[in-house]
Amino acid sequence: MEKQIPTKLELEEKVIEVLKTVYDPEIPVNIYDLGLIYKIEFSEDFDLTVDMTLTAPNCPAADFIMEDVRIKLEAIEGVRSTTVNLVFEPEWDKDMMTEEAKMELGFL
Repeated sequence: MEKQIPTKLELEEKVIEVLKTVYDPEIPVNIYDLGLIYKIEFSEDFDLTVDMTLTAPNCPAADFIMEDVRIKLEAIEGVRSTTVNLVFEPEWDKDMMTEEAKMELGFL
C-alpha cells in the first residue's frame, strides 16, 4: 500500500496541534493560544517556516521555548525542514490570546 503524502492543510493542522503542546514554563497556556505564533508557512518542498514572538523580549525561557518548538515541529512526518524565526513586530499583547487563554489567565 502506497503511503499518502499529507496536504499542506493537513500539515498545517498538525503543526498547530504540535504548537499547542509547547508552553512557556511560567504561563499555564500553550504558545499557540497565547497568540505567540504569527506565521506558519510551507514552501513547495514542505520546508516549514514559523514566525513567533515571546510575551516579553527578555523572556528567560526564550531559548528553551524556541528549541522545544523546533524539535517538535521537525518531528512531524512530512515536514522536510523547520526554520523558527523569533520576531518582535508586531509587539505581543494580551489581546492576541484566544478567549480560552484569556479565561485561563483570568483576563475575562
